Amino acid sequence: MPISSSRRLVALAALATLFFLPAAEAAPKTEATQTSAPKLAMSISKSAFGKTKDGTEVSLFTCSNSSGLVMKVMTYGATVVSMETQDKAGKRANIQLGFPTLEGYLQRHPYFGSTVGRYGNRIAKGKFTIDGKEYTLATNNGPNHLHGGLKGFDAVVWNAEEVKNAESVGVKFTYTSKDGEEGYPGNLAVTVVYSLTNSNEMKIDYSATTDKASVVNLTNHCYWNLGGAGSGDILKTQLTLSADKYLPIDAGAIPTGELAPVKGTAMDFTSPHAIGERIGELKKEPHQTKGYDHCYVLRGQDGKLALAARAKDSASGRVMEISTTEPGIQLYCGNFLDGSAGGNGYKQHEAFCLETQHFPDSPNQAKFPTTLLKPGETYRSTTVHRFSVE
Repeated sequence: MPISSSRRLVALAALATLFFLPAAEAAPKTEATQTSAPKLAMSISKSAFGKTKDGTEVSLFTCSNSSGLVMKVMTYGATVVSMETQDKAGKRANIQLGFPTLEGYLQRHPYFGSTVGRYGNRIAKGKFTIDGKEYTLATNNGPNHLHGGLKGFDAVVWNAEEVKNAESVGVKFTYTSKDGEEGYPGNLAVTVVYSLTNSNEMKIDYSATTDKASVVNLTNHCYWNLGGAGSGDILKTQLTLSADKYLPIDAGAIPTGELAPVKGTAMDFTSPHAIGERIGELKKEPHQTKGYDHCYVLRGQDGKLALAARAKDSASGRVMEISTTEPGIQLYCGNFLDGSAGGNGYKQHEAFCLETQHFPDSPNQAKFPTTLLKPGETYRSTTVHRFSVE
């Protein structure tokens, strides 16, 4: 039968209701729907974040991309203060551990979000030799040197300038480490650029030059909890690593020199496993009383940007993928967080770190990829964290 005009109007109204539902009535966002959502304008702003004990001003930069992700970085330690991303319901939360004010960072904190150097991870006994000359570094981890020493790059104020292009906003940090600082040779000029891209990535580009042969191993020390900082432990987080081997360590967490296969062990993340699934096996071993704190040997090691890790929190749907040019990645699961004020109240295993880097103690291990930087050379490294939801 022919449809009357009034019935045509009713049908059209129904179609309009179907295709133009208000946002509040729409289904939860997926990665695809977030991508097709209305684009926001990228932005970057600068604000005061306090002063150090000697009166040096510290600045905070807030970067937002076209999807609404927000990255905050500050000049003290060239530190990622927070990273706000959406979950599968479209709710935004900070997923990086830190402090609400500068005062928390001025103490000896657990390197929350810090740029770490000159040498990330450990150097045995705080000593190494270049061209027959032995150098002695500050020791701050038992008999060993850790993360740059007593006052590493995490505890200095960097110079900063905003950087912006069509696809990203961010901050270029620069710092010159003087010859002899923490025992290292050479004046080392360092640049670290943190960028938030419209592809929902946090990109970190490192570069450095020196006027005297030295060793360099830069990394970032973000503590991630994809459920949201303070939401509980990360033991159910599903982790995959592009690594068939890892570096066994001694009682002082110094690599033995062996590149051991992960297959058949609790170290195997070649396929997705919950971080807490086998962590108890490590805690039974003599030197592994608290959990994962190991460097993994990434596949390839040819210096090209390649996928290194993938982590997923099923409850929130948040996914983080890490690609890097580095040969290794250190998995650390907040083993020493103890709920104290020095760690902002965070407890053991409430976050995980995936520190892209060269291997620990490389200056003393001839078989490891070299970390030696000579005058006339430029150290370069890139790591990309990509955020999505499933």
